[in-house]
Amino acid sequence: MESLLSTTTTSVPNSLALKSLLPSQPSIIPHSSIQLSNRTKTVRRSNFPSFLASLSKLPKGSANSSSNNNTKTNAVVDGSIAIVTGVPEVSWKDLQYPAGMLGAIPKRPEVIDERRQMEYLTNILSSKVYDVAIESPLELARKLSTQLGIQLWLKRDDSQFVFSFKIRGAYNMMANLPKEALERGVICASAGNHAQGVALAAGRLRTEAIIVMPRSTPPIKIEAVRSLGGNVLLHGDTFDDAQEHARQLSKERNLTIIPPFDNEDVIIGQGTVGMEIGRQMRGPLHAIFVPVGGGGLLAGVASFYKLVFPEVKIIGVEPNDANSMASALHNDQVVKLETVGTFADGVAVKQVGDENFRISRELIDGIVLVDKDAIAACIKDMFEDTRSILEPAGALSIAGAKAYCEYNNIKGVNIVAVTSGANMNFDQLGSIADNADSGNQTEATFATILPEKPGSLITFSDLMGSRSVTEFKYRFNSEKNAIVLYSVGVKVASELGEVKKKIESSPFETYDLTKNELVKDHLRYMMGGRSSVPNEVFYRFTLPERSGALLQFLDAFSPRWNISLIHYRRQGIISADVLVGLQIEGSEEAEFHESARKLGFGYVVVSNDPASKLLTQVV
Repeated sequence: MESLLSTTTTSVPNSLALKSLLPSQPSIIPHSSIQLSNRTKTVRRSNFPSFLASLSKLPKGSANSSSNNNTKTNAVVDGSIAIVTGVPEVSWKDLQYPAGMLGAIPKRPEVIDERRQMEYLTNILSSKVYDVAIESPLELARKLSTQLGIQLWLKRDDSQFVFSFKIRGAYNMMANLPKEALERGVICASAGNHAQGVALAAGRLRTEAIIVMPRSTPPIKIEAVRSLGGNVLLHGDTFDDAQEHARQLSKERNLTIIPPFDNEDVIIGQGTVGMEIGRQMRGPLHAIFVPVGGGGLLAGVASFYKLVFPEVKIIGVEPNDANSMASALHNDQVVKLETVGTFADGVAVKQVGDENFRISRELIDGIVLVDKDAIAACIKDMFEDTRSILEPAGALSIAGAKAYCEYNNIKGVNIVAVTSGANMNFDQLGSIADNADSGNQTEATFATILPEKPGSLITFSDLMGSRSVTEFKYRFNSEKNAIVLYSVGVKVASELGEVKKKIESSPFETYDLTKNELVKDHLRYMMGGRSSVPNEVFYRFTLPERSGALLQFLDAFSPRWNISLIHYRRQGIISADVLVGLQIEGSEEAEFHESARKLGFGYVVVSNDPASKLLTQVV
């Protein structure tokens, strides 16, 4: 192995040599003929092939030392790689492309440090993660495989003790810290999976871990960290607030920060996911789909798999409203998103890590974007296939794989999707259920304007025929017209087009609101009445889900401006969504925006949204 590292000059010979160290790969068995459980045996480090023992004796390279190159390295006190200042800000809306399309294809750098790539690979092979992590199962998703016409394999890292892959990177970094750093203690900022990984790793390594969490963190996640021995400090309303406080405490108390993704040892720990897939997968593999937040898991999987199996595609998957890696690759530099969607809160990251971006630029094949309906649909798919409930970020890779196969008409191949976590607040299940059928294209939502006269609803019901109406809302509001809001369900997606065609061919004015976010989150619950309010402006605010936040919000605007409409909906994640109507004169707009800015909650104007006008004003 030492001679391999010293003589290899290109990645292809590396891959051929290293493949010989992995188990042989027999031909794939068609999924329809498999009778036994596909759950793999749990393998701990003592069961690994003997060649790992010799690898662990090799001197570490750039992944833990700055002696061989000029790359950013770990500091003793602050383990995170420095954040670059002056990063350009972009909107997630600037880069949108069809779900399933392989976009943001990287522009490969002219010079690639192959020695550094090999150091990542060898350190992944000798990682210490198996002191606390299991080799997670690789399971066939039978129902989805049949539906898509492929063999879809799920890399079940949601089955780790902390229900997330994050334990791998956190432990690997902490296990490589000097003894004196462990004696002083560690600190991190997190609202979820990373916090649990650090807490568990600290218990195993017998060091103190301070976990700074936003005050809006759901109680279930706070208690989970405390049960693992973490010392929880609640600070601020957002992750950025918590992160800044963690940095301050690390300097004051000389504590080592354990970053969630932008660190070489963290990337190495996450890379063991790719190593395990390489050992477990039987037969030729078309692609691995990896969820992307900060990019640690993607960089880790690519660092192993692309060198050993360069023919396999490594594809990242992001929510379309949190596309930080896709935006970085598209701009060929790290960028910061102005805002991100929080439905998949585990990957709601505004800026990917520098090292994660560098590796992804060199090795991955591109990014697939999906919306929250598609993610919700795959949580339902996963439940129906395995009776397991993933968090949205954990189902992200399945949504990407599903969209990719449908968009590109991929059939008969093996595909792996990494299911990265299952730490979800129970309260979020409601919004997931609301979006799942829309994501599977088995439900559509419409608004139809009817004449306000006796018999109109009977005429409308005749139009529906025997179709399954899953939601129907109407209230008298005007002498002239009536508006009904309703949803129609079908058994298979192909029927939905027929339903839409029939409804749109009727004499009634109809609007397809299936993809309208205001309708999903607010307006479908507000059919109690419409009114003509002068100078009414609608805003959508994002509030932290903590006690007192709504009262603070109301106090900021009342009694200065009259509140004409309000709908608050708890989402079960770190933030909540508020739709508010305010009567604001044109001359007062600047004053209002200044007050909103001082309040510090994100907001957008939605007065011009077609559904907003249709469902809140008299027609």
